[in-house]
Formats: sequence, C-alpha cells, structure tokens
Amino acid sequence: MFVRIYTGDDGQSHLEEMAAPEEAIHRIPTKPGEDLVFRTSTVNSFSDWHNPSRRQYLFVLDGQMEVSVKDGTTMLFNAGDVLLAEDMTGQGHVTNAINGTYTSVSMGIPD
Repeated sequence: MFVRIYTGDDGQSHLEEMAAPEEAIHRIPTKPGEDLVFRTSTVNSFSDWHNPSRRQYLFVLDGQMEVSVKDGTTMLFNAGDVLLAEDMTGQGHVTNAINGTYTSVSMGIPD
C-alpha cells in the first residue's frame, strides 16, 4: 500500500491511496545532509495530534501502525507499506502502534 497524507485547503490532514511507481527503477533525490531515521515504537504507543518535522517517506518494516485524521479516516499500515507524509501544517494526524510495536524508517525529501 502506498498512501499520501497531506494538508487540505480546510487546514486538516487527509489520507489518499496512491499508485506505487511503475518504473523498474524510480529514483527520488534526498536533501544534502539528510539522514534516514530508524525507529521502533514503544509497546502500544500512541502519538497524539502532530505534524511531521519534514516532508518524508516512512516505510513500515515490521509490526502494524495505524494513522488517523480528523475526518475519522483511519488506515492500518503493515510491513512493506509506505506513507508519504506531507501534512506539515494544520492539525496533523494521530499514530498508534497496534498489537505491540512497529519499526519504521523515514527518509526526508526535498520540498
């Protein structure tokens, strides 16, 4: 699954499924000096309303992560799923670890 989270004209975060790149190789440039962040959540963690600190791809490596936005839309991300986080303004979103922990890696991308 490939999903984008973004801030709409209403100032709220929205989730939309996207088609994954179809090319055999799809290169995305990163910012000079940017890093990859590997993160394992605490057991059954909950992160209240927040915005990402940068535009980024988040790849779920293990476990399950749930993302919710104000309109009630909730999506469950499993290992192999990708989230393009672009909701830099507005209310943001909520994340939960489901049934334990999840491990992810995030990569900042140019604006």
